[in-house]
Amino acid sequence: APARAEAQILLTNPPLPALTGEAYLRDKVCQQFKSLGKENFRTLTIVTNSRKYSNATFEEISHLVQEIVSLAETCCADGADPSCYDAGSSALSAKSCGGDSPFPFHPGTAGCCTHEGLEQKLCLAALRHPPQELPRYVQPSNEELCQAFKKDPKDFADRFLYEYASSYSQAPLPVLLASTKTFLSMVSTCCISPMPTACFLKEKLERKTLSLLTLMSNRACSRFAAYGKDKVSFSFLTSLAQKTPGASFEDLFPLAEDAAEVFSQCCDSLAEDCMQKKLSEHTAKVCGALSARDQRFADCCQGGNLMQNYFCISALPPAPALQLPEAPKPTNEELCGEQGARRAQRYLFELARRHTGTVDAVFGTLYDTSRRVREECCSAKDPSACLDSKRQQMGEQLPPFLEKANQLCWQYTQLNFLDFKKRLREGLTQAMPEAGTELLGRLVEQRANFASTCCPPNSPPLYCSSKVRPRPPKTLCHAGGRPPC
Repeated sequence: APARAEAQILLTNPPLPALTGEAYLRDKVCQQFKSLGKENFRTLTIVTNSRKYSNATFEEISHLVQEIVSLAETCCADGADPSCYDAGSSALSAKSCGGDSPFPFHPGTAGCCTHEGLEQKLCLAALRHPPQELPRYVQPSNEELCQAFKKDPKDFADRFLYEYASSYSQAPLPVLLASTKTFLSMVSTCCISPMPTACFLKEKLERKTLSLLTLMSNRACSRFAAYGKDKVSFSFLTSLAQKTPGASFEDLFPLAEDAAEVFSQCCDSLAEDCMQKKLSEHTAKVCGALSARDQRFADCCQGGNLMQNYFCISALPPAPALQLPEAPKPTNEELCGEQGARRAQRYLFELARRHTGTVDAVFGTLYDTSRRVREECCSAKDPSACLDSKRQQMGEQLPPFLEKANQLCWQYTQLNFLDFKKRLREGLTQAMPEAGTELLGRLVEQRANFASTCCPPNSPPLYCSSKVRPRPPKTLCHAGGRPPC
């Protein structure tokens, strides 16, 4: 109930301090402070700033929260001078710009501090750390939770809010608030229960759906923030193509577009039930379209808990590729026509269903390359000559690249980890017979780390994309074979 009430308040009072320029509007902040009360306002401030500065330390967040709550408490009191809040927020900005600022570090702070007055405040308010792609929060055992809670309940709650909100910073705020509230309620209830083990079991079962929603919405919204709507749609398209390679483009493209629309509407929404409602509706569409076609989807779609169904579908590994003829390539005229983007996506979709083990990051790289090529060539003086040149380069480079990426993840999926590393070493030894033991060991670890992080479903998009570097074709190498060759 408290989380529900908070979410309703947030609908009419945008959260903050410190996410938008509205944090500096006294009336907004004071209305929120009085509506929530000091402790709920403080909780909200910890969560919003831990999301905003997801790489900050607990001490940095604590300093900032203390200042913000103190400012609101002083300047929102009845009879406070109307200029109190403006003066106080200006002092906070000045403190942020100081060389010994105790607040979260951000590389953009120095640029904001070249401005003055409201412009400086708005600039500082717009700063935000990139999200953590690999959440660092690991839930302790029940005994460890209760030990920390009983030692200092307030410090326990503050540290949990900080760690959880910074780890799941891309989950929609109403989802994150509800999840943290129910978790703290569970701990405070079960740690004083005469039967804590049974209590924790019951409470964890009751919040399972909310826990899954937090996890899945954080993953999806991280991908949305990294990719944008069009590329997220493509990412879902290739994922579905790899899980159901027998389905057609016409079957899967509407489902991918629907998923992208859900996240465009709900990732930044303050509506309490947006994500759960829209994601449940999307899951029902996927189940309706694919259950009769694929037994694995039918198994995931059993039962009435659509969040658990969605989690099951998203965790499905790719299916074995079908024996299909070579994917038809779009013509130059089609690529530069009105439906050029759709034609390119259809071709990449065909590659995905033929290389079902190839990771999302690889197809994301191909998507970006395809878009750049079309932008460059379709505006050139001779589009066909430009595209033919690119086709020749890609024709040499793409097949072996896709095959290696496909083989790596299939081996990772099929073998236990020790056998996988052994197979990696054998392959590298054959490919690089003159390499020393130290170099081989380093390469094996690098590829094993990449596979363990990026081959599973729901891999972190930015991290994995940064590790995908297709070797450039020889025509692009510098004379004498110098880098990037």
